[in-house]
Amino acid sequence: MQVLQVQMEVGPDPAEVGRARRWARARLAGSGIRDDEPLAETLVLLISELVTNAVVHTGCPAVLRMLFAAGGGVRVEVADASDRPPRPRRAEGDDTNGRGLELVDGLADRWGWQREGAGKSIWCEVDRVPLVPVVPVSVEGVTPPGRVRC
Repeated sequence: MQVLQVQMEVGPDPAEVGRARRWARARLAGSGIRDDEPLAETLVLLISELVTNAVVHTGCPAVLRMLFAAGGGVRVEVADASDRPPRPRRAEGDDTNGRGLELVDGLADRWGWQREGAGKSIWCEVDRVPLVPVVPVSVEGVTPPGRVRC
C-alpha cells in the first residue's frame, strides 16, 4: 500500500489551530480532495479538534501529520510530548469544553492513541467514499425535485 505523508509542527499557542486548518485545506486540495467535498470538511474538523486538544491540554509543541493512502483513506495524527493518555469527557448542557474526543469518535471511522517516544500520538482515520451520482427515483405519491404536482 502506497502512502503519502505530510506534516507540520504546531506551536503551543491556540492561534496555531487556525494555521493547522489552513495548512490542512491546502494539503487536502493537493491530494485531490476538493474543498467542497464533505470529506474535506470532516477532516478539517477532526484536525481542529485534535490540534486544539494537544495545544490546550499539554501546553507543548505538537506535530500534525496527514497520511494519504492510495485507496483514498486519510489518517490524521497529532503527536505531542505529553505522556498523559487522552481522557474523553462528557460535556453537559451548555458546557463549552469536553466534546472534542466525542466529535472525533462520531466523525472518524477509527481513532485511538499510542505511545510515541516520550509522548503520545492521537490518530484517527477516515475512509474516502467515492462520489456516487444521485439519480432521482420516482415513488408513487412523491413529487421528484423540480416537478410540480398538478
